[in-house]
Amino acid sequence: MPGFIEEENRPLLKVAHEIGQDLYTLSLEDFDERIAMLKAEIARLEEARKQKATQRAAADSIFVSR
Repeated sequence: MPGFIEEENRPLLKVAHEIGQDLYTLSLEDFDERIAMLKAEIARLEEARKQKATQRAAADSIFVSR
């Protein structure tokens, strides 16, 4: 199975943060890095939500009963 071998050789991605994980071993720099990463992800999610809401409003305006 060629696909199986390719998957085995693929490097594993480092998990930047896991919700609920133990925070005891993190350094102050680790906290700062994770907070920045999570804030950036929240901003990305908010922007995607805003775009989705705009798309939905446009679709709703087309299908509104007249």
